[in-house]
Amino acid sequence: MRAGSRLGSWELPAPPPLSMAEKPQLQLFVKASEDGESVGHCPFCQRLFMVLLLKGVPFTLTTVDVKRALDVLKDFAPGAQLPVLLYNGEPKTDTVTIEDFLEDKLGPPMFPSLVPQYRESSLAGNDIFHKFSTYIKNPVPAQDEALQRNLLRALLNLDEFLSAPLEHELAHEPHLRASRRRFLDGDQLTLADCNLLPKLNIVQVVCQHYRRFGIPKDLQGVWRYLNSARETKEFRYSCPSSEEIVQAYRSVVRRLQ
Repeated sequence: MRAGSRLGSWELPAPPPLSMAEKPQLQLFVKASEDGESVGHCPFCQRLFMVLLLKGVPFTLTTVDVKRALDVLKDFAPGAQLPVLLYNGEPKTDTVTIEDFLEDKLGPPMFPSLVPQYRESSLAGNDIFHKFSTYIKNPVPAQDEALQRNLLRALLNLDEFLSAPLEHELAHEPHLRASRRRFLDGDQLTLADCNLLPKLNIVQVVCQHYRRFGIPKDLQGVWRYLNSARETKEFRYSCPSSEEIVQAYRSVVRRLQ
């Protein structure tokens, strides 16, 4: 379904549901790609897109071309940054606030809880995107090596976390030396993954394209994590194309000489 020349909307499939009295009406507004219709580069938009897919609730996804049609939000969320959620017609802004709201409204037993079991899962990798941004936008070539080392150290810390067995793994296999879990908190995606995976994918795509180095292949825990994500519909459906990500960074990356 289309709504306007620069506003694309899709009804996302979901499991059979609740009665009409119980079923909330949800519409998620996210950034559109350069073509004005498909999903664009925005890790916060992808984060909430993944959350709604994991919740299994019916919702409408609307892509907003920020260059031409941002005024579509003016009637209910003037001045708001994407993503924006309409819940039964009531606007919700700020990614973390929306995430907390959805976890409160769409919880068990009707919908799955996405809260990680382990606090450490929510903290893992939380410094990677900042160190990536500092490195990729650095205007001083002489600082590149040190900033790259900082990024690699953060990636190594994530790899060590993903490689260390969690408590429930050790409960089943006390002598397990290396974790085999797919995601941060276990074998199911959680809020922690919805936050980290979009950013980690950007790090890989942008560094590979503009700096000719990607996430090192010997970080097997990180690559197991990324490859596991790519096998899920929640990540694939919500992920912008690599070309879209590269284009988004074109104006902010200092080119190599």
